[in-house]
This record gives sequence, structure tokens and C-alpha cells, in this order.
Amino acid sequence: MNKNTLYPVVMAGGSGSRLWPLSRVLYPKQFLCLKGELTMLQTTVNRLNGVDCESPVVICNEQHRFIVAEQLRQLNKLTENIILEPAGRNTAPAIALAALAAKRSSPDCDPLMLVLAADHVIQQEEAFREAVRAAIPYADSGKLVTFGIVPDLPETGYGYIRRGNVTPGEGDSLAFDVAQFVEKPNMETAQAYVASGEYYWNSGMFLFRAGRYLEELQKYRPDILEACERAMATVDPDLDFIRVDEAAFLACPEESVDYAVMEKTADAVVVPMNAGWSDVGSWSSLWEISAQSPEGNVHHGDVISHKTENSYVYAESGLVTTVGVKDLVVVQTKDAVLIADRNAVQDVKKVVEQIKADGRHEHHIHREVYRPWGKYDSIDEGDRYQVKRITVKPGEGLSVQMHHHRAEHWVVVAGTAKVTIDNVETLLGENESIYIPLGATHCLENPGKIPLDLIEVRSGSYLEEDDIVRFEDRYGRV
Repeated sequence: MNKNTLYPVVMAGGSGSRLWPLSRVLYPKQFLCLKGELTMLQTTVNRLNGVDCESPVVICNEQHRFIVAEQLRQLNKLTENIILEPAGRNTAPAIALAALAAKRSSPDCDPLMLVLAADHVIQQEEAFREAVRAAIPYADSGKLVTFGIVPDLPETGYGYIRRGNVTPGEGDSLAFDVAQFVEKPNMETAQAYVASGEYYWNSGMFLFRAGRYLEELQKYRPDILEACERAMATVDPDLDFIRVDEAAFLACPEESVDYAVMEKTADAVVVPMNAGWSDVGSWSSLWEISAQSPEGNVHHGDVISHKTENSYVYAESGLVTTVGVKDLVVVQTKDAVLIADRNAVQDVKKVVEQIKADGRHEHHIHREVYRPWGKYDSIDEGDRYQVKRITVKPGEGLSVQMHHHRAEHWVVVAGTAKVTIDNVETLLGENESIYIPLGATHCLENPGKIPLDLIEVRSGSYLEEDDIVRFEDRYGRV
């Protein structure tokens, strides 16, 4: 690796509860297609096209690993480049893991790390790339660069960076010493910040040498660095994943990179970026950055509106209609509907808290669930039965498993199924079915070239996903 080749690191943790009901704990906003045909993670990776860099490393939570792997595979960017966090510990430890991995993969140089978030929208991508190029000389000289978004309005939902003196650079490059990081302000303060021209929104994007970050972390938070070094000491490669030592990482303090390093270091500089940036922190911000109709509406899916103004309407399944309303957010999924005043969507998280307090599951998981082999959709359930539609990708298969409390009946809708029950193999085509008795060891594979779709009917006294004993699994889940 050339010493000035960028080593991109994409942080893909977080739950994004303010975009409920689309964003959930097991399928948060960075994995959703909120704007365009690609997910936010995929858009972040593609934004690097045109920048001289290595394949990006993605840091994500253990429970999201197969979603990340599939989305990178679709872009041909899956290269054993996913670092798994056993639990979230905020950005300072996450970046430390990536810096240690970068140093390990390039022992002869100190690579430049470009740290990005997977859940940002940047509408002017060339302006983003120009800002990155402008920051390289500063990072090369040992500075820790943060990117400050040039504000176009007084926003109270972002932290701010106050710039200091101009930092000497090369050519047309422009950067400033960081004078101060400030917390989210009230409206009056935000208006003063924007009017002064001395403040930028804090984007949470960074560029620095891996070794410089680790040096500053050692200086200001040696406890975080020590925990991350222990976690990386016994890395366990697993398929396309890099697993760190769980016990060591769980002992790591939780801290943001701003608090741990950037607010303390004497070498922080800010490079301005004016690129149509948004962290899409709410439904109203998504409405603002989306293409709107002449009436100010944004529609997604099967939507009919009449006498509707300035509203965001999202239909995941089925027809959604609005009549005589304005300034609304309406989001319909297969198992939940949100209706909110567009000016009150910051309080969606209060609804999520109530769902959690009530012991419900709609904050945690979608009705449609993705697995490394495909997906399933829970389409009906009742007393002692459950019905799912299962889709298995070509060449993939479920684990060899058994259940203590349920029997299953599979009906093939499309494709070909290879079913093994107690070591007896059966090949099923469309409209054929098979019964799996309670306690039988079984597995399901798709040996064909097209997706396999089948209907699964479960019956028994306990039907939850944790009634499963795995004997063999190609995805390392035994």
C-alpha cells in the first residue's frame, strides 16, 4: 500500500430509531434504500469511486454482519473487510480497531484513514471528493482532519465546530485550526453561529494517519487503546468477517472520537465541505432532501394523494391514500404505521421507547427478516401455528437443524428445493410439499439457478426462532 493511498473506514453501527418504523434495531437506517436504488451503506461505498483508495473496511455490529456482507457483495466490494463489534462502544473504540487493523495490514507504512459514516446523504459527490483530496496534505503532515459542513441554515440538531486561524496548506487547499467543538445549540445560538461565518456543522467524518490517531488516543485515553489492542490481539478470521476478542472489547469504555481525541488534541484542523450533506436524522430531513412534487409532497411506493401538501408518504406494501391533509409524515410497513406531524417527528423516538417498554417487538425486528441464505416473511400466525414465506438464494441453504417444540410443513411455490430429513434426501418442485416431524434433523437447500420460494407452516406449542438446535452451518452459526 502506498503511504498516501487512502484506507477508507465506514462506520455502520447505530440503530436510527428516529426513522422508525422503517429503521429497527436489527435493520437500521444505514441498510435501507431511503433515496435512490442503493442503500445508504452502498451509496457511501460508491461515493469513493474516483478517489484513489483501497477497498473500504466496514465496522458493524455482530448482529448486522450478514446484511453488510450481502450489500457489499452486490457491489463486488466484499473482500474479508468487515470488522465485527460484539457490542457498540461508540466511535473512538471503533476507529481504534480500524486503525490497528490498518497498521497490521500495512506494517511498512502508516496509512491514511478516511473515516466515514454509513448513514449520511451527500448530494454533491464530486464536492465531497474534492474536500477529501484537499485534506490529504494536512493529514499527511500529521494533522487530524475533521470535515466541517458549511451550514445553509441554523440547525439545532447538529453539533458545531468553530474555526480558528488558517492552517498553511498546499496550493488551493484550505483548512483552519479547530478553535472549539460545541454541542447542539438552541435556535438563537444557532442563528448567531451561522451569521458569524465562523462555524461549521460537525459531520463526524475524519482523515488522519492511523498511527497519529493511535498516538493521540494513547495520550488522552490509554484505557480505550489498551482494551482495543487486547481485542485485536487474538483476531479470529471468519468467512468475510474479522472477529475481535469479545471479552476484551466489552471491557472497553464507551466514548466518541470527539470527546476522546478531537476536542483534546492540539493538531485538529477542519476542512470545509459544501456538498449537500445531511445525516438524515428524521423523517422531516428526509423530506427536505428528496425531490418534491409541485404540492411539496414526496411519495414512495403505491401512494395516491388528493388535496395533500408538504407531506412525506411511504408505502411498503399495499395502497396508501391521503385526502385533505398537509405537513404530515405517513410511513406504512407490513406490521406498523406511523402518522406524524412533519414538525414533530423528533418525538418518534418516544413512540419507540413506549413500544420497547410495552414488551413489543416492532422496534426490534421487521416482519420480513434477512438471513445469509435469503429471507423470510411472517405472513400469518395464530394459536399454535405460524406461516412464513421463505426465499432461499441460488446455491445457498439453511443449517442442519432440529426443533424441540414444532413440526413444519413446506410447500414449494417457485424453484427447486433439496430437503434432507434424517439423512434422507428429497427433491421438490413447484406445488410439491413435504412434512418435517417434531424432533427430526433436517436441512433445506436451493440447488437451482433461480430463487427458491416456499411456504412454511409451523405448528406446535412454541414457535419462536430460538427453538433451534444447529448441527452444521455454512455461515458459522453453530
